[in-house]
Amino acid sequence: MWMSVGERRFAVTLADNEAARAFAAQLPLTLDMPDLNGNEKHVKLPKALPANASRPGTIRNGDLMLWGTDTLVVFYLTFESPYSYTRLGRIEDPAALPQVLGRGQVRVTFAKE
Repeated sequence: MWMSVGERRFAVTLADNEAARAFAAQLPLTLDMPDLNGNEKHVKLPKALPANASRPGTIRNGDLMLWGTDTLVVFYLTFESPYSYTRLGRIEDPAALPQVLGRGQVRVTFAKE
């Protein structure tokens, strides 16, 4: 799977779970994702996904998570968190995410190819 922001394209490895498979079934998706807390982009998905949330403790730059059943979150910084998420996948080589996603809203496209 791929995530594109402007001209930048990132490979995404999906988790092996029901939520990730349901997310992939909704692709392609182009989403306007606002910033939250200076460490993540988030957006409500068109359809809820099956959640199986747990507390990861440490969120890593490049984590692709589901909060609740319908909020997609892309994390671009590493930090500790008390919140629970369902893991959807991981963005490969996420070092450029902080500068590519930056502050404010960005348009992100998720696609199978």
